[in-house]
Amino acid sequence: MPLNTLEDLRTGKLAGSRRIKLACGLSEFPREIFALADTLEILDLSGNDLSALPDDLPQLHKLRILFCSDNRFTELSAVIGQCAQLEMVGFKANQIRQVPAAALPPRLRWLILTDNRIAELPPEIGSCLRLQKLMLAGNQLRTLPAEMASCTNLELVRIAANQLAALPEWLLSLPRLSWLAFAGNPFCQDAPVQAEVSPIHWDDLQVSHQLGEGASGVIHQAEWRCGEGTQPVALKLFKGAMTSDGLPLNEMNACITAGMHPHLIPVLGKLAAHPEEAHGLVMALIDSSFRNLAGPPSLDSCTRDVYPEEASFDLDAAIRIAHGIASAAEHLHAQGIVHGDLYGHNILHGDDGQALLGDFGAASFVPADNPLVATALQRIEVRAFSCLLEELLALSVPNSDFATTETKAGPGGDREKIEKLQSLQANCAQENVAARPLFAEIVSVLGALRLA
Repeated sequence: MPLNTLEDLRTGKLAGSRRIKLACGLSEFPREIFALADTLEILDLSGNDLSALPDDLPQLHKLRILFCSDNRFTELSAVIGQCAQLEMVGFKANQIRQVPAAALPPRLRWLILTDNRIAELPPEIGSCLRLQKLMLAGNQLRTLPAEMASCTNLELVRIAANQLAALPEWLLSLPRLSWLAFAGNPFCQDAPVQAEVSPIHWDDLQVSHQLGEGASGVIHQAEWRCGEGTQPVALKLFKGAMTSDGLPLNEMNACITAGMHPHLIPVLGKLAAHPEEAHGLVMALIDSSFRNLAGPPSLDSCTRDVYPEEASFDLDAAIRIAHGIASAAEHLHAQGIVHGDLYGHNILHGDDGQALLGDFGAASFVPADNPLVATALQRIEVRAFSCLLEELLALSVPNSDFATTETKAGPGGDREKIEKLQSLQANCAQENVAARPLFAEIVSVLGALRLA
């Protein structure tokens, strides 16, 4: 979203705008914004010095999305709850301690309160029946209201780096929950000791250009001097700050503990002796022909990935992608790890259907002493896989003779494959969490389809 200026607002250049973004040291809400009341839908005031919103904010009667991150709010403004069309509220990295019940708008779908000082939520949040996405990492929550069991549309929950003594039982049975991050709470402090991995000295790396950047860190290409030769590698330097998923060091621990698997990016070593004491991982450099399967969810799609308009997959390649990712997920759960962000945008793939699952920013360790919780957590991730499988099916191109060729319509043909994939997807998406298959069964079904 492009940055606007206060001058543009005051001179009327933004008249008729649907969205505006102002980050210019504001300490008071600019009254000129109300001139846009008949058109404004998205208002981003992040990165200012605000601590309050005006009582007449509901005059912005078309406002759907409000961002006020990186400001000085100590309380979620109650006036927000009076904005009838408001669906998405983002107040990340403020100093918020209080969340009044009155601050929850009736149409709330997406609430971001990451990196604040919130110790409790009002029980009235259980009345937010449209809520799909709840981001609370980096607060001081000790419990979640039992009334939230009524939030049956919740699909993504981030509660990492809080003070929770246990995972609420009701959370494990939410019918649509798919993406859950909870690392860094007291109940999971006894995570497995990370696997041994070789230290790689900073002086043995020649860092070159940047390959990418995410919430938790920056990835560079580098040359690693090992033995008498050199090897091209990818170096991920962690930022150390709180992300929407949790703490980057939890991500690093999960990456190392995950170990080796054909559909995970190999970790070659852990960075040592960085001059600024930064944490980092040295990983295998993936061939440049690999690309992201999808883009992350948009403001409108909320919890679902966005694919390029031209995206399509050969049916057999789609099956190979699904099989590889299910196999990686099975491996992770065997190591006691919930990926927490099993999405197309965290998958790299090649043209032949080879796939790699990455980005462990939302990964959490399963409580080692509770197999029932471990199984429930796996079945939550199975629903995330059902969303991926649904997307792959929607974009898969069957054989051109799909409707007419008897061979393809018969055993092992495209029609039968699609029917079996549709049946598997429906089973993985069941609202009864306990009825969903585990990844071992999913891998078996997909493996048989690959051989058909």
